[in-house]
Amino acid sequence: MPLFWKPYKSEFTQFMDELKAKNPQIEAQQRAGRALLWDRPQDRQATSEWRTARVPQQPYVYQTKAQ
Repeated sequence: MPLFWKPYKSEFTQFMDELKAKNPQIEAQQRAGRALLWDRPQDRQATSEWRTARVPQQPYVYQTKAQ
């Protein structure tokens, strides 16, 4: 390493570090928001039934079937 080398921090990283220092509960709020929308228990039975009941799509959706 060079003698006068300084570790680089981007402006965004500095901003995030300052924001987390000013508002320490921000990560807990982010986790709570994620839990509302994404971290939900999944019903495997309903998912498998949905997959088996699904009708496969035709390769050319707008083409009518020849009879």
